Amino acid sequence: MPESRQPGNHHAGLATMKSILMVWSMAVVALAGCNSGGSTSSGQITLDVWFHSGRQSERDTIRQQVERFHASQDEIVVELNMIPEGTYNGQVQAAALAGDLPDVLEFDGPFLYNYVWQGYLRPLDNLVAPKVIEDLLPSIVEQGTFRGDLYSVGTFDSGLGLYGRRSMLQQVGARIPSGPDDAWTVEEFDQLLKALAAVDDDGAVLDLKLNYDGEWFTYAFSPAIQSAGGDLINRQDYQSAAGILNGQASVQALTSIQSWIVDGQVDPDVDDAAFTQGRVALSWSGHWDYPRYSEAIGDDLVILPLPDFGQGTLTGQGSWCWGVTNKCEQPEAAARFVEFLLQTDEVLAMTGANGAVPGTTSGVAGSPLYRTDGPLHLFAKQLTAGHSVPRPRTPAYPVITSAFQEAFADIRNGGSVQHALDKAVATIDEDIRDNEGYPQR
Repeated sequence: MPESRQPGNHHAGLATMKSILMVWSMAVVALAGCNSGGSTSSGQITLDVWFHSGRQSERDTIRQQVERFHASQDEIVVELNMIPEGTYNGQVQAAALAGDLPDVLEFDGPFLYNYVWQGYLRPLDNLVAPKVIEDLLPSIVEQGTFRGDLYSVGTFDSGLGLYGRRSMLQQVGARIPSGPDDAWTVEEFDQLLKALAAVDDDGAVLDLKLNYDGEWFTYAFSPAIQSAGGDLINRQDYQSAAGILNGQASVQALTSIQSWIVDGQVDPDVDDAAFTQGRVALSWSGHWDYPRYSEAIGDDLVILPLPDFGQGTLTGQGSWCWGVTNKCEQPEAAARFVEFLLQTDEVLAMTGANGAVPGTTSGVAGSPLYRTDGPLHLFAKQLTAGHSVPRPRTPAYPVITSAFQEAFADIRNGGSVQHALDKAVATIDEDIRDNEGYPQR
C-alpha cells in the first residue's frame, strides 16, 4: 500500500525479518552517525529522530514542526532522519542489532509489541505529562499500551468503513444506516449486494481494495471475523490462535466475504478507480480515500459503518506513532519533543496534511472533517465509542499478520476457508512455541 495513507505493510514474519537484518546493517550504521541524546558545544541537547517517508505533505509538515519546535525553545536540537517506509522495520531491526537506534522513533503501531519485547523502547508513563495522555483518543492509548505500560503515542489514528453512492443505494430501496449502532447486518448486506448487482451491467458492485497488498488485508478484514465473534488469536493469554482464528465464527465471516468475490459482486479494481468512476456503489476503504471520493462524487457520497457480522459492527484502528528508545540518553528532552507534536495545533497540522483522524480529543473537536458535524465524524466516533479493535498486542504480531495475509490470498482465490485458516493457525502457533510463548523480559 502506498505511503502512510493506509496502515503499514507488515508482510515480513520474524523468520523473514532475520534475513533482512544484515542487509541493512551497514546502511544503518552509516545513517545513525549522530550522537544519541548528545550535547552540542553550546550545551544544547541533540536528538536523533527517525520518521517514515510517507507523503510529501507529511514530510513537509514534520520538517515545519521541527522548525516550530526549535523556535519555541533553545535547549533541544532535533536532527531528522527520513527512512523509506517499505524498509522501515528492517532498518529499525538492523539499527538495534548495531546498537545505533535513534533517540525518538516513529513506527507503525502494530510493531510496538515486538519492539518492546526486544527491549527497544522505554515506557512513557512517567515521561509524557498526564494532561497530554488524558487528551489522547482511547484507541491511541490502547494501541500504545503493552503489559500495563504506555510505550507509544500518536498524533493521528485511522478510519475504516464503507463509502457509498447514495443515489445507487436509493435506487434499490436500501436502508441507510445512521451510525455504528445501526449498521447493516451481514444478511442485509448480502441482500443489498444482490439487489445492486441485479441492476448493474457486470454485477460487480463492491470495492474491497483487492489492488492493495500486505497489511491492508489484516487491517481491513480482521474486524469482520471479530464482529462475528472470532479473532486472530486468543487474547486471554496470546498463546494460541487455535479454535479462534480457525473457529466457526471466523470461518463464517470469511466465507461471506469469499462468496461476494466468487459470485462476481466485487470489482478487481486494478486501477483503484472502481468507486470514483461509478463502476461500484460501495467501497470498503479508509479515511485516506475521502479527498478523491468527495471530489469525484460530491453530495452523493455517504459514509457508513462496516456490516455487522453478528456481534456489532467493528472497525480497524492504529497507525504510525512515536516512542522513545532505550538508547536515548536524554529521555526527558525526547518527551518534550513528542509533547510538542501532540499540541492541538500540531496535531491538526499533521492531520491536515494526511487526512487521518486526529489522535487527540481536542484535535477531533477542532477538525472540520472529524468534529461532531464533520463529514468524517463516523470514523472518530468508532474510535471513541468502542467500535474499534486494536491488532493483537503480542510480539507475535508480525507472524500473525503474515499468516492471515496468506490465508486471505487463498480465500479470495476460492480456496477452502477452513483449510486456509487451519494453515494460518499452525504457522502462528509454531512461532509462539519457537519463542517459548514470548515470555516477559
